[in-house]
Amino acid sequence: MSEFIPDAAALPQLEPSSLSEPEDALPRVALGDLPAPVCEGAARAGWQSLMPVQSLALPYLLQGRDIMVQSRTGSGKTGCYLLPMLMSLDPRVKAPQALVLVPTRELAVQVEREAATVFAETGLRSVAVYGGVGYKKQMDALSAGAQFIVGTPGRVLDHLLRRTMSLERVRVLVFDEADRMLSIGFYPDMKEVQRYLPNRRVHVCLFSATYPPHVLKLAAEFMESPSLLSLSHRQVHVAQVQHLCCQVKPMDKDRALVRLLETENPASALIFCNTKANVQYVTGVLQGFGYNADALSADLSQARREAVLNRLREGNLHYLVATDVAARGIDIPALSHVFLYEIPEDHENYIHRAGRTGRAGAAGTVISLVDVVQRMDITRIARHYGIMLEDMPLPTDEEVAKASGARLTAFLEARLRALTGLERLRAERFAPVARELAESVGEEEGVLPLSVVLDDFYRRCDNRFPDAGPARRREAVGALRAGRRRGRGRSGQRGKSPFSGRA
Repeated sequence: MSEFIPDAAALPQLEPSSLSEPEDALPRVALGDLPAPVCEGAARAGWQSLMPVQSLALPYLLQGRDIMVQSRTGSGKTGCYLLPMLMSLDPRVKAPQALVLVPTRELAVQVEREAATVFAETGLRSVAVYGGVGYKKQMDALSAGAQFIVGTPGRVLDHLLRRTMSLERVRVLVFDEADRMLSIGFYPDMKEVQRYLPNRRVHVCLFSATYPPHVLKLAAEFMESPSLLSLSHRQVHVAQVQHLCCQVKPMDKDRALVRLLETENPASALIFCNTKANVQYVTGVLQGFGYNADALSADLSQARREAVLNRLREGNLHYLVATDVAARGIDIPALSHVFLYEIPEDHENYIHRAGRTGRAGAAGTVISLVDVVQRMDITRIARHYGIMLEDMPLPTDEEVAKASGARLTAFLEARLRALTGLERLRAERFAPVARELAESVGEEEGVLPLSVVLDDFYRRCDNRFPDAGPARRREAVGALRAGRRRGRGRSGQRGKSPFSGRA
């Protein structure tokens, strides 16, 4: 790829300051610089020119170099890994040669649809495999000799265990939206899939919107000396703290926090409030919702403070709600998120709060919940300290349901794979009840029992939700009620419980 001189006029334009390339960077390419099969595949897909990520990444992928690409949804990354496969996959070999792992069934279907278009007339067949549907159609496509497989890690592993899929001939492995797969909890399945890869080098590429430590760890476990190509160097990059701002009404902050915890799924987080009363209220909300959360404020003894912080450092506590007593002098290297339930009254404390994440060069995320007036205040803080502040939309009901539903599906698939013969026999006792409930899902009396069972299973599988006994639940409800009686919940205003309405 380094022997030609690309036509600069045909290259997509990209702001130089937003780009971060490997040290041994390859020159960008235009569509006309690519081999004929690749150009023909792009023409079948209706792509008349390359998008920036394709122009930059294709030279590495065509050379078979392992690479990590930072690219957001909708940037053209699917074409990045589909087009080079026209050069590396052999339609005469009726076996999987490329495997793409994705976080959701929707993305699997979308990628398979694009692959079918790009591979049309080449003899290459594609199939999407994902949970929530029957196996027969997928098994038929696999037995027919599909060369390109895209699927969720759990269902791919199911096929491997059933021996309806083999990875012995796989040449290319792609992780698409790796950060989302890890946030859903697919890491154990991904490592299990790795055991089925051939005992030889496989070309691996990884696409992710962010590169926090757990994504870099994944890359190191699957790739050989990967390069990093980032198209949003100023916004999302390795070892960088991302500052986000979510505008919500004051009365909706507790519900907004719960939604963000579900969609962000942080490994651990500090949640800052300005008053002890709000610390107790927010802690009560999170505990009432079932989260593994505790409080830290000035009225605690030093021994109690140390005990709480040690639980957080050791990974036995996921969410700590605190006043600024926790903002200074505390080093928790694995802290992935900081949430500002209220922005600090002293603007300098924003830096101290934000500084609790992104320690020792790691990546981190700071999310501030603000109303209209506070939005102006935090903009001034960001301008004063030279912080790039990005707006973040509040997750919708559908986005929250999709995020938690994807994790639930992963948990269910893992549980089903682990069933012994006796456990399967025992579960069959309830098959008639399951069928009856499934037939009545259009009615509330059918939906609610299923929802209760799934919610219980979800909380037992997700380590953010410890098994809270009766005493813990009474304590959480008491804190919620006390906060509402004082009228201090939700930034000092009265309102409904976060469990009423849409949470």
